[in-house]
Amino acid sequence: MIKKLKQHQDDFDLLISKVSSLKELKQLRSEFLGKKGCVSLMLNEMRSLPDDQKPQAGKHINEFKQSVATLIQEKTQVFEKAFDQTSVNSEGFDTTLPGRGNSSGSIHPVTQIMDEIISIFFSLGFKVEEGPEIESDFYNFEALNIPKDHPARDMQDTFYIGDDVLRTHTSPVQIHVMENQKPPLRIIAPGKVFRCDSDVSHTPMFHQIEGLMVDENLSFGDLKGVMNIFLHEIFGQQTKTRFRPSFFPFTCPSAEVDIECVMCSGQGCRV
Repeated sequence: MIKKLKQHQDDFDLLISKVSSLKELKQLRSEFLGKKGCVSLMLNEMRSLPDDQKPQAGKHINEFKQSVATLIQEKTQVFEKAFDQTSVNSEGFDTTLPGRGNSSGSIHPVTQIMDEIISIFFSLGFKVEEGPEIESDFYNFEALNIPKDHPARDMQDTFYIGDDVLRTHTSPVQIHVMENQKPPLRIIAPGKVFRCDSDVSHTPMFHQIEGLMVDENLSFGDLKGVMNIFLHEIFGQQTKTRFRPSFFPFTCPSAEVDIECVMCSGQGCRV
């Protein structure tokens, strides 16, 4: 076995000295280290040796295998470096030029639409106000005329943190503003809100934006006008809107707004 290993080593040294390309080097690797290469064959032959000879034979075979792998790796690096240099020279590439930078990330869709919404309200004279995401019971519920027995206070709908809650809407911002600022007011309150709800169309955290106007001689018509301008800017000037009566504990009168489907223009698609 030792004599055969010596012969394989001599053969390998001779062959690798004559290799002139990566293709030939790959073939040489297959002949010596492949599944049917000489190293695999010697490992199979070792099984027939007496038990007292196997450890020594295994050691020599592994040393030979490691030597072959190392020399092939070194030769591969030499060829690759030469190939790279040849490519650079042939292309006339200026190696002093800066490398290509990584592509930068894009703006998140939620951020994009929030920026667009804020821009529209800015054009209408509104300013942005923000508030804490962890609110007291008073600002999230009581100040908005939501009594203690209201379903929205149930643990199934609201995340409680001790006596406080993760705000379920951005309406508390309006309360803070009215406590600390004097009319006339014209503000919007964008931000994250949290509700204990998770299904195909709901997530526990989502984004909301609210507006507040306080001034003399304002009417429901002003609200309708602002909403129509906003919706037409977002969804297109041809979008039809509809206001319908509704109930909210903290506003009177109250209404909800529907818009025509922007996909089918109200023809009745599944969207």
